[in-house]
Amino acid sequence: MNETTGGIAMDDESEGTIKKFMYINRKAPYGTVYALEALEVVLIAAAFDQDVSMVFCDDGVYQIVKGQHTKFIDVKNFSPTYRALEGYDVEKLYVSKESMDERGLAEDDLLVDVEIVDNAKMADLMEDQDVVLSF
Repeated sequence: MNETTGGIAMDDESEGTIKKFMYINRKAPYGTVYALEALEVVLIAAAFDQDVSMVFCDDGVYQIVKGQHTKFIDVKNFSPTYRALEGYDVEKLYVSKESMDERGLAEDDLLVDVEIVDNAKMADLMEDQDVVLSF
């Protein structure tokens, strides 16, 4: 019995283990809770010092487009929060080249620095993760 863990035996390897988490954002920023919930989960994981990366594909690319105006749909514009990710050491942001092309978007249209990758590279990045969550 181990007094410091309340009687639960823990090996040294389980303490401080860092996992690679990838969060895939596929939904438009407004109209559902997916985009905002994904952002909140990312911030929580980063606060626990996990290796966090984010992917924006499909309509999820709209989450990081500059100049979002939400006054007329009566919801809070949370897009500026993406600029705070760097302060949480979330610096691995990836965008699907194919999704950008399909929507006529360019890197200059985005409000944060990202790495634009094609589907093959995206598959390689996903393969390298411990956990992949899609929103």
